[in-house]
Amino acid sequence: MTRRLAQLLLGLYLYGAAMALMVRSGLGLDPWDVFHQGLAGRVGLSIGLLVNIVGALVLLLWIPLRQKPGIGTIANVLVIGTSMDLTMLLLPEVAGLPARVAALVVAIGINGLAGAMYIGAGLGPGPRDGLMTGIARRTGWSIRLVRTGIELTVLASGWLLGGTVGVGTVLYAFAIGPIVQAFLPALTVRDTATQETSAVNP
Repeated sequence: MTRRLAQLLLGLYLYGAAMALMVRSGLGLDPWDVFHQGLAGRVGLSIGLLVNIVGALVLLLWIPLRQKPGIGTIANVLVIGTSMDLTMLLLPEVAGLPARVAALVVAIGINGLAGAMYIGAGLGPGPRDGLMTGIARRTGWSIRLVRTGIELTVLASGWLLGGTVGVGTVLYAFAIGPIVQAFLPALTVRDTATQETSAVNP
C-alpha cells in the first residue's frame, strides 16, 4: 500500500505538471483541458482550480451511475489541478517554435508516464474515466463510443469558450494511449498474495 500511495501521488503530481507544460507550449491541449482553459477564461478562476472543481462536479455524476470512488479518485480531484497551478507559477512562457514543440512532446510523454503510474497504482479511476466506464456499463455502449462522445463534447464546448485547440490536441489523441500502454506493465502494482501464488503455481 505504501508503494501504491507513493506512486499514485507522484503520478497525479506529474500529470498536473505535464498539463501545465502543454498550456505553456501554446500548441493545443487535450480535450478536457481545452474545456478547462476555455472555462477559466470566462469565469476568472485559474485553470488548475477549475480542473479540481470540474472533477468534483463530474464525481457527482457517479451517483446515478452507482460508481464507487477509491482513494485515487479523491486524490485525483485534489492533486492534479493543484499541481497544475503550482507548475504554472514556476514555468515561464516558452518562446520560439522549436522550444514550444519540444515542450509539447515532453509534456505528452510525461503525461503518459503519469497516467500509467496512477492507473497502475490500482486505487481507483479518476472522475472523468469513471464517468466513461460508468456510462458504458449502464448503457451497454462500447468504451470507445462513450469516450469519443464525451471528449468530442468537451472539446467542442472548450473551443467555443476560447480554449486552445491545435496540433497538440491531435498529437495527444494519437500518442497518449500507446505511451500509457508502454509504461503500464512495469508500473502496475500487483498484490503480494497474487505474486506468491504465481510463484508457487507458475
